Amino acid sequence: MSEIVEVRMFMKPGCHLCDDARAVVTQVLDEVGESGLRSTFAEIDILEDPGLQRRYGEEIPVVFVADRRVAQWHIDPQRLRAALERAAAQ
Repeated sequence: MSEIVEVRMFMKPGCHLCDDARAVVTQVLDEVGESGLRSTFAEIDILEDPGLQRRYGEEIPVVFVADRRVAQWHIDPQRLRAALERAAAQ
C-alpha cells in the first residue's frame, strides 16, 4: 500500500453533521493509517464557491474517497474503511 488515498469532505462552518462527520473520518483515517494505509484529508468549505454551494448545499457533509462519492449526511465508519481499502488496492 504505497499509494496515498485522497479523502475530501465538502462542508460548511457551523454544520453539526459536518463536525460529526469530521470526527468519524479522522478516527477511521487514524485506524487505517496504523495498518499502513496512507491518506490525505481535505475539507472544502462550500461557502467559498457558489457552484459548490449550489451543488452540495442541501447534502453536506459529502465525503469522497479518491474521487468516488462514498457518503453524505451521516458517515458509516465501516463503509468509509472499505472505500479506503478499495482505493488503496487499485
